[in-house]
Amino acid sequence: MSHPHPDLSAPPALPPGGLRIVALGGLGEIGRNMTVFEFGGRLLIVDCGVLFPETEQPGIDLILPDFEYIRDRLGDIEAIILTHGHEDHIGAVPYLLRERRDIPIVGSRLTLALLEAKLVEHRIKPNTQVVAEGEHRTLGPFELEFLSVNHSIPDALAVAIRTPAGLVLATGDFKMDQLPLDGRLTDLPGFARLGAEGIDLLLSDSTNAEVPGFVPSERNIGPVVDEVFRTAQERLIVACFASHIHRVQQVLDAAVANGRKVCFIGRSMVRNMGVARELGYLSVPDGVMVDQKELEHIPGDQLVLVCTGSQGEPMSALSRMANRDHQTVRITERDTVMLASSLIPGNENAVNRVINGLTRWGARIVHKGNALVHVSGHASAGELLYVLNMTKPGNFMPIHGEWRHLRAHAKLASLTGVPNENIVIAEDGVVVDLVDGQARIVGAVPAGYVYVDGSSVGEITETSLKDRRILGEEGFISIVIGVDSTTGKVVAGPEIHARGAGITNEDFDEVVERIQSALAEAAGKGVTDTHQIGQLVRRTAGKWVNENYRRRPMIIPAVVEV
Repeated sequence: MSHPHPDLSAPPALPPGGLRIVALGGLGEIGRNMTVFEFGGRLLIVDCGVLFPETEQPGIDLILPDFEYIRDRLGDIEAIILTHGHEDHIGAVPYLLRERRDIPIVGSRLTLALLEAKLVEHRIKPNTQVVAEGEHRTLGPFELEFLSVNHSIPDALAVAIRTPAGLVLATGDFKMDQLPLDGRLTDLPGFARLGAEGIDLLLSDSTNAEVPGFVPSERNIGPVVDEVFRTAQERLIVACFASHIHRVQQVLDAAVANGRKVCFIGRSMVRNMGVARELGYLSVPDGVMVDQKELEHIPGDQLVLVCTGSQGEPMSALSRMANRDHQTVRITERDTVMLASSLIPGNENAVNRVINGLTRWGARIVHKGNALVHVSGHASAGELLYVLNMTKPGNFMPIHGEWRHLRAHAKLASLTGVPNENIVIAEDGVVVDLVDGQARIVGAVPAGYVYVDGSSVGEITETSLKDRRILGEEGFISIVIGVDSTTGKVVAGPEIHARGAGITNEDFDEVVERIQSALAEAAGKGVTDTHQIGQLVRRTAGKWVNENYRRRPMIIPAVVEV
């Protein structure tokens, strides 16, 4: 197997007739999916998504792929191909379009509709091209074929990319539900046909590579949802992804069967379900939907609220309900809350916090841990083996997963007969060239995190985040000192204030003496530079705090020359 190396150098020029593949996100992580293909000096991008921040990234709204690799070549981009409408595949498109607004965007009808609704908020009118399974498109040197795949959102696509360098199949996110709710199967005959033609490189979804067997059918959830509806005493609150149209359809059907009205809560939920309903992907019977303003006039046992927040997002509707600060919904002990989604790795603490908050008010909680209210949208190991045996790729590169998922998928490929030397395990930024039928790692390019914080894009650095973590965990101490600009002697202060450091102002008497003594010694040595004085103050105070409190707060000295 080819392994990534942290000391990889910049890649050489792409050999004539070769195809270059560079993932700028999605490898070693769940999210930020973006892969760049290069042939003959032209670029094709497959997906352009975001990663959601974790607790050690305070204040961050979104994490984008690093566009630096393609920033000087925006004019070489033929198109962005979107495999489906999840945020981790389309969420970064608005930020790339800021750099070149006329990049053609190719995707299915629902995918592009969800993207266009998002782009309205960014005031961008995109250049979109709708495709469907079975269609072929030629974009520069890239000949594309689109195939249907089953996923947890309708209209998902896999894409086959043909160039003189060979045939590449990128599965996108998929599973092999044989009884899908919308009747749209993963195109296994198409996969087999491409395998018979000769797939030179397979890029396949690795999210559930560690999970044995096959993913259960979405249809298995229907009876469980019906039972939850039937036994709910008062209001039923269902939290799921704002893109999970299949799950919302099941909730709507169960609501009709049990005589309940439905209200969508949360901006993204209202927006996405409006798009899905308009395009015919969501069937809403007349008289079922109610507006949020009408809730107080409807008895609880006749009401279903469908909202966001299944991942414990701090500002989501469900989190606000758990904290008792939602503007219209107040949880009571007769309410039932159903979390109809998988748990994204890293969100465990946030979700448990929401569950505990809801339970505190007496609500009955139904989630994947105690009922079959969700099945994954990603193929398990049995399905991945099926695809590997069917496609018989010459080279294999696992994508879309954390390191453990990528390595588990690579092991599956090896078991099916793909030669170990033809299995490429890459990470974000690693450059893979397909030349003469062989895929090899040839170098690396920058592919770091780009943070979105409010209207700021890319201005927050790792150093800034480190400062935020220190402030959040250890607090800060400010020390103001006035010094004589000629002699460097202290003429005022030090005046010390602390916030969040667990130290009261009265405790600082001892360190004031230490600082005064250290500054007097420095002045005696002729030190008058304010920066040097500030550093001396920081070191002296930091040592004292560490000795006495075993803490490392941020210390901010302010030296004023008089």
